[in-house]
Amino acid sequence: MHNLTIAELVKGLQEKAFSSVELTQHFLARIAKLDANYNAVITVTADQALKAAAAADKRLAAGDAPALCGVPILHKDIFCTDGVRTSCGSKMLDNFIPPYNATVVENFEQAGAVVLGKTNMDEFAMGSSNETSFYGPVKNPWASDSVPGGSSGGSAAAVAARLAPGATATDTGGSIRQPAALCGITGLKPTYGRVSRWGMIAFASSLDQGGPMARTAEDCAILLNCMASYDDKDSTCIDREVPDYSATLNDGIKGLKIGVPLEYFSEGLDPETEKAVRTALAEFEAQGAELVEISLPNTGLSVPAYYVIAPAEASANLTRFDGVRYGYRCENPSDLNDLYTRTRAEGFGDEVKRRILIGTYCLSAGYYDAYYGKAQQVRQLIQQDFEKAFQQVDVIMGPTTPSPAFKFGSKGDDPVAMYLEDIYTIATNLAGLPGMSVPCGMVDEKPVGLQIIGNYFDEARMLNTAHQFQQATDWHTLTPEGIA
Repeated sequence: MHNLTIAELVKGLQEKAFSSVELTQHFLARIAKLDANYNAVITVTADQALKAAAAADKRLAAGDAPALCGVPILHKDIFCTDGVRTSCGSKMLDNFIPPYNATVVENFEQAGAVVLGKTNMDEFAMGSSNETSFYGPVKNPWASDSVPGGSSGGSAAAVAARLAPGATATDTGGSIRQPAALCGITGLKPTYGRVSRWGMIAFASSLDQGGPMARTAEDCAILLNCMASYDDKDSTCIDREVPDYSATLNDGIKGLKIGVPLEYFSEGLDPETEKAVRTALAEFEAQGAELVEISLPNTGLSVPAYYVIAPAEASANLTRFDGVRYGYRCENPSDLNDLYTRTRAEGFGDEVKRRILIGTYCLSAGYYDAYYGKAQQVRQLIQQDFEKAFQQVDVIMGPTTPSPAFKFGSKGDDPVAMYLEDIYTIATNLAGLPGMSVPCGMVDEKPVGLQIIGNYFDEARMLNTAHQFQQATDWHTLTPEGIA
């Protein structure tokens, strides 16, 4: 059952080929047996899952079940879940049990999905390798000595290892697309405002966006149908009708104009990765699409702009973690200042502290205009680059990452080298555009991802484009060695 896609599981449940309880028990058993190899899951909610599965079977029997009813999934441990520890991968929230559901969690609950548990992640979503988690690093199912990508590495590894057919994730600068690429699965970051951020623990509020991870574009469409909704509790959520993302998957792509940015195929891109991406682009040409060379001239400025804006917003968002109301608190503080200082020093990891320091500095008196203000101006230029490009093309394509998964510890001592892993993904977050990654090849027996960037609220076209590619190729069907 674990080799079936979500679409196939939905059909099997509706045709009574198996029950949700049987399906849930199967995946819970796989997590119990295999996750010690990957460290992808922080919290397993077995009792709640089996109870939800029994309820789903009743709805299925009554014939009033929505599409996802009875399908097991995992949530990234950044989404608040009523009665379930929500740690954000941090010691600071190791004991935090929310009394409410995030809107995304609530949407899946209403749809009858079965939540198996919460996935591991970089601490407060800050990282590109899943090495910053308080609970230890997640291992890539394709190579145990290599990272799965971050920050949604737990979700990506769990789907790749067939511990769940799908998972939720978040993307602030590439944290859905980069781990999807490194783990050989499909991941989609929607347009900013398409998915509610209410109950999603904030890293950088103007950049964070929730999205789905699964093995196929079709499965991501099914998950996005559930995740996307207007939410008046989130002031950044867009009140716009949510289409059926599955409805146009099988449309042909003849005449589709694909923008190929010069800047995405320059110095720093691994030659074998480029070859795999170029081969994927040729497949689109074979299906009748047209490749159009474009330029996104401010791409090189996206990383420095991002690493001013994101830490600045993080420094503001993380001030709430002070040991007063909830979360970690240091022992025996001598006064209020000692409480604040030691709680934060002991509760946060090194990468989070680094970004808080950078962000606080950039927002400080005398430096705000020089750093944060200037970064926002650059952000506007990056957005204008994309707006100009989309006057000529329908989608933009290129590599998701500069190379396949790198080994643990190889970039830990060089934060800049780690940050450059997101060189192709960050710009879409700065512009608020949707983007996704699909498997398109293998290099050194590790997966390579093709990134597809769409215009605002054009997720349906991206999914259609990705689905047509997956109908013609089998990269998304490959399974890591040792996973039956």
